[in-house]
Amino acid sequence: MNSRPPITLRDLAAIDVGQLKGVGDKKRASLAAFDIETVLDLITTYPRRWVDRTNEARIADLVPGQEALVLVAVRSVTKRTTRNRRSMITANVGDGSGRMEVVFFNQPWRERQLKEGLQIALFGKADTYRGGLQMSNPIVDLIGDRTGKIVPIYPQSEKAQLNTWELAGWIEEALRRCRDRGIADPVPDEIVARLGMVGRSAALWTIHGPESIREKEDARRRLAFDELLRVQLVLVLRKRELERSSQGLSHAVDGELVRRFHEALPYPLTGAQARVIAEIERDLVSSHPMHRLLQGDVGSGKTVVAVSTLLAAVQGGHQGALMAPTEVLAEQHATGVRALLGDLKVPDPGNLFGDRPLRVELLTNRVTGSDRRDVLAGLADGSVDIAIGTHALIQEGVEFSSLGAVVVDEQHRFGVEQRAALRDKSSGHVPDVLVMTATPIPRTAAMTVYGDLDVSVLDEMPPGRTPILTKWANGPLLEVEVWADVRHEIAEGRQAYVVCPLIDESEKLEVASAEETFQRLLLDELHGLSIGLLHGRLSPGEKQMTMDLFRAGQLDVLVATTVIEVGVDVPNATMMVILDADRFGIAQLHQLRGRVGRGQHASTCWLVTQEHDADNGGNPRVEALVASTDGFELAEVDLDLRGEGTLMSTSQKGRSDLKLASLRRDRELVALAREAAFEIVDADPGLVDHPVLRDELDLLFTEEDEGFLAKS
Repeated sequence: MNSRPPITLRDLAAIDVGQLKGVGDKKRASLAAFDIETVLDLITTYPRRWVDRTNEARIADLVPGQEALVLVAVRSVTKRTTRNRRSMITANVGDGSGRMEVVFFNQPWRERQLKEGLQIALFGKADTYRGGLQMSNPIVDLIGDRTGKIVPIYPQSEKAQLNTWELAGWIEEALRRCRDRGIADPVPDEIVARLGMVGRSAALWTIHGPESIREKEDARRRLAFDELLRVQLVLVLRKRELERSSQGLSHAVDGELVRRFHEALPYPLTGAQARVIAEIERDLVSSHPMHRLLQGDVGSGKTVVAVSTLLAAVQGGHQGALMAPTEVLAEQHATGVRALLGDLKVPDPGNLFGDRPLRVELLTNRVTGSDRRDVLAGLADGSVDIAIGTHALIQEGVEFSSLGAVVVDEQHRFGVEQRAALRDKSSGHVPDVLVMTATPIPRTAAMTVYGDLDVSVLDEMPPGRTPILTKWANGPLLEVEVWADVRHEIAEGRQAYVVCPLIDESEKLEVASAEETFQRLLLDELHGLSIGLLHGRLSPGEKQMTMDLFRAGQLDVLVATTVIEVGVDVPNATMMVILDADRFGIAQLHQLRGRVGRGQHASTCWLVTQEHDADNGGNPRVEALVASTDGFELAEVDLDLRGEGTLMSTSQKGRSDLKLASLRRDRELVALAREAAFEIVDADPGLVDHPVLRDELDLLFTEEDEGFLAKS
């Protein structure tokens, strides 16, 4: 009977790969180039694909023109130089079912790599050539003499001189040495059982050497769940810790002020607004500080929700602050919020008239001199009810009398340090924080990237917003119709935006492209109309002047680079033309499109692209935008098209990277991992009863990772 405890990940991380048979100094250096230094790194280097020998991978089954994978032996290799001095390597390969030819252009080293008799896996498209089959430049995986029904293929590198069977051999040896003691499984048995998961030991063995593809899937599901659970545990521990350790204010939410505000609105609240305001009010009443993310598409009425939150603080005798990422946006918010508030009065029993005016002030670095001194004095003595500004609100020298609630617009520019600064501004208690974003984030991603916030979603458009019709001009013939459409709208008294793409990253080129489009439209397609130009190289004054002219209706058309993406609001602009639309991502196109459709007139957005061949897969991003105006639906499509590489920060190259889990494919697992994390943490807040799990978090997340996960 073996009395030694099972092997933990920390034990495996303490064993150098150099201790394995066949790993000398040279191989150790090659492995290090792959970030494999310990046995833990090695056994969590998972195959990048698995070839099922039993039901795929025969030459006889190849269909010309379709990508496929075959397992073959090399029969012969020849090399020649083509007329334009490029090398061409041709290999004849075969299996029991047939033979084919494989050609490699400009890869002279293939001649050394492909020795006669070698077993290889080829992935590529076979075409018919001179009566036989030929594959050109396929992906080649060397698989050695590995038998078995399922062959795992590992990442390999010609440069580091590592190949898949060496890795497989070392992994097998490492796992064999763990067999006696077994590998510790820190996830509570009841959770593993309830979710129908396999044990961790079994999963690690199986993923490297499955008997069937089904077995491999079960192993992957378990190991991906573990990765997601660790991330969620860090977030949930942080969230619960924040709730326990910080003293918030308990606001009275049934006051007169918020009621007056809602009654004075031109339309009733949408169902989504009412639901989200109720979620926020529950947080405001509790003495835990609120920490909530408000997601709402462009135009879904986030401002009304934000103002309700700030007024709830004001009616309890505290102050509210609204922070925006730029001065332009802060000024726009100030204008918008003042318009919404009209002449709302604050009930004040100490006042002779029973009411006093509500005081809203703007504070950015542009506010200077005596105006600035006034605002600062008002914040400090409590006479300013609501402050709207940039991060100038949390600079040195700004003191609040009692800051009760903060709304932050566009989270990604607002990190943990800023939150801490806010806490210091509010005399010891932590203000309730509501973070707003107009970038719809898929649910699973929101649970991971914003896992320490509660999430509210506005998924309904208020009345009075006209839906936007999106059309695709596929190629130059259809583009003619676009300009005719623009002329027609302008004849009706409306205005239009024309957006030019970012060209690479160069501002110079971007300006040139905008200038060129501007000149072309002036002389040709939109000859005779008044056109303005807006790009990144103009001074703030010039930008402001152009925008003011457009707002005032003095310009028919505004040609702009993406500077108009955020927060420009001109209700009379009903037409947007986005040139080279395929250079933008889905989220950006959706944001840009949201700049029209802000008034009562029907609006159109034209996406202009080079001609795309429908047989060649068309243009899935543009097609998605034509099909849907729902930002959340588009965010899910975007995740499918793009993968999730953009979600996790680049600084997160710690060991905690998700190797198997994918926020895209594993939507269901993310939700299960989040539930499990709450279940574990709420029963055992310090993970005292789960020492192995606690130890894995300490091992796999650096301080920085944990900080990042909470900050992002």
